[in-house]
Amino acid sequence: MRNLLKTGLTLALLLAASGAAQADDQAIAEKLATNHCAVCHTFKQGEPHGQGPNLFGLIGRKAASAPGFTYSDGFRQAMAEKTWDNQLLDAWLTDTQTVAPGNAMTYFQDDPTKRARIIQYVQSLH
Repeated sequence: MRNLLKTGLTLALLLAASGAAQADDQAIAEKLATNHCAVCHTFKQGEPHGQGPNLFGLIGRKAASAPGFTYSDGFRQAMAEKTWDNQLLDAWLTDTQTVAPGNAMTYFQDDPTKRARIIQYVQSLH
């Protein structure tokens, strides 16, 4: 009985620690995205667009389709038939000009860990 209680308590502590680590990781991802992206983008549902479109619900959305945001013709043409997913967002954050030549976004993130964290946060916006 004692071993069963000890095992249960150990499992509960591990799960709690794992949950806390995930919450900390998400907080770090949010802070990184906010520090790097909020100059031009908003994140919450219903917030107005900034210089760039609101990123709420980006993953899974057809590219160049945020309601109420005006995209350049070049961006719309370059992104035609594309849907935002983690892979496209990673390529975009790595080098926007490769993905959509001539677009106005000037942010590039060389650090794959930072890109992954930003993507993690954007993916959580739904």
